[in-house]
Amino acid sequence: MIKIQNLFKHYNYQPLFRGLSVDIAKRSAVTLIGPSGSGKSTLLRCINGLEPFGGGWISIDSQTRYGVNESDYHKAQEELALRNIRKKVGMVFQQFNLFPHMTVLQNITESPIHVLGIGRAEAELNAISLLRKVNLEEKAQNYPEQLSGGEQQRVAIARALAMRPEAMLFDEPTSSLDPEMIDDVLKVIKDLVSEGMTTVIATHEMSFARDISTHVIFIEKGDIVEQGGPQDIFYNPRNDRTKVFLSRFMK
Repeated sequence: MIKIQNLFKHYNYQPLFRGLSVDIAKRSAVTLIGPSGSGKSTLLRCINGLEPFGGGWISIDSQTRYGVNESDYHKAQEELALRNIRKKVGMVFQQFNLFPHMTVLQNITESPIHVLGIGRAEAELNAISLLRKVNLEEKAQNYPEQLSGGEQQRVAIARALAMRPEAMLFDEPTSSLDPEMIDDVLKVIKDLVSEGMTTVIATHEMSFARDISTHVIFIEKGDIVEQGGPQDIFYNPRNDRTKVFLSRFMK
């Protein structure tokens, strides 16, 4: 469903991705692991169109973005692809990014009403159903400041799902949470994966990555060091760098 081919990306004239290529199959659960600053979050932001890139292309269900292109025609084509990609792919960030002046219900219904053109009554019914899915139905009329961090992140997941995406990206979804709040968020993600949602997750939760993934990608300094099934990566890594990295987590 998601194809990344020969991706190039620079930060302050320093290379990050140098021809990175990845294929992500429909209904798969792919986890991105690696040290902080390795490019995991940037890769997710490139997929969702939040970051430009200098070369290569990213295709999501036939909608394709290319690297920097000076042609006005290609710029117009890419802008159209970008709009379509953002409708197909939901993203949940490290920070919850909820609108503080809106209730939970309003946070979830705002985009479906104004972007997808869904009627308010239908959007609210769908929002209540999603809140039930993340075990927060009773919080519909609360404001973000009245919620715990874990509850806010679950609302953020419901908000992303309200756009009816075909794939979900999670950028370190538990990194801002207290330890006791992490399990509730991870359970919601596990449920999505079990339902067949195509999912790409950047995470430092190694046991979670091991248990949930169909495919694991270890990234360091913008390069794919090793990738494969979770049993291979976590229990029989071939690359010495992967072994060293995982030795701190896997006992």
